[in-house]
Amino acid sequence: MEALLKVSASVAALMAYARFAASKTTPGRRRFFALLPAISPLFFLPLSFTSIHFRSISGFFLGWLAVFKLLLLSFDSGPLFPSLSFLTFLPIAVLPVKLRPIAPSPKAKPPHLLPTAIKVILLSLLIPLYSHHDRFPHHLLLSIYCLHIYLALELVLATAAFLAGSLLGLDLEPQFNAPYLSTSLQDFWGRRWNLMVTAILRPSVYGPVRARWGAAAGVVATFLVSGVMHELMFYYITSAPPTGEVSCFFLLHGVCTAVEGWIRKAAKGRAGEGMMVNPVVSAAMTLGFVVLTGFWLFFPPVVRTGSDQRVVEECLAAMRFLEGGGRAILRRLGLQLNLTEAKIL
Repeated sequence: MEALLKVSASVAALMAYARFAASKTTPGRRRFFALLPAISPLFFLPLSFTSIHFRSISGFFLGWLAVFKLLLLSFDSGPLFPSLSFLTFLPIAVLPVKLRPIAPSPKAKPPHLLPTAIKVILLSLLIPLYSHHDRFPHHLLLSIYCLHIYLALELVLATAAFLAGSLLGLDLEPQFNAPYLSTSLQDFWGRRWNLMVTAILRPSVYGPVRARWGAAAGVVATFLVSGVMHELMFYYITSAPPTGEVSCFFLLHGVCTAVEGWIRKAAKGRAGEGMMVNPVVSAAMTLGFVVLTGFWLFFPPVVRTGSDQRVVEECLAAMRFLEGGGRAILRRLGLQLNLTEAKIL
């Protein structure tokens, strides 16, 4: 908690400086160099935490998203603007949120709590299984890791977006869009999985590369940059030097996504409507490819260093903490009820 307070204060100070520096400089190299003192420390602040969960989450928020948002701000692009109030600038800069364009006639929609509650229940049922992980086949354990990553990511990002939206009254875009329904790699990575990353990489990498070398080069470059940033995220998790496996995972998916787009265009050119594949079959093929390549290239750096076991230990410790706190509250309530009954008698 001490580290959390120090990191939070440091981030607030850095973002205050970034907003001030951006307001006093013109977009371009001058603003970029003015923002460097705010960008550089963001890579090191996550190392203040000993918990893998805190280190990886803060690494994603600060070392990736906040850095890219400030880089886009340097050239007057992206979600940040110096004209934003500080209380709006700060959460948009450091949290995985993005303002939704204002509709002509906006209507307030109640939050969908049922899907979130289901995901909370699923994750709470999943974590106790780790107590018996020694009995699981290796690939079954990796499959559980896949589900764990999806549930944990969606809950963390949804919580951050909910807090920013509730406290500041911001209308925010969703973070995930049912990735288990993806019917292609392009659909999975571009329209359903971790949409905040997509929104950041599209203007910072894909757009400039596509304008110069074409759409396929833009796709591959975007996945390559994502792979490099995931190497940094894995360093926050494992504290081990990068092996390149994660970069290869994303580079492979980038090449396959580019080929997939080329095949789709070729099929449309020949058959008018293009090749139609049963959505159930295409969804199974897409998720199967993501999972199998994840077994091959994504998980080994984490499993090899034993970081997955540390994550499991932290999850089980958190469950024990919550159980102990719940029992303490129930005991306190029971004691208070007994005292109240005694006074009445």
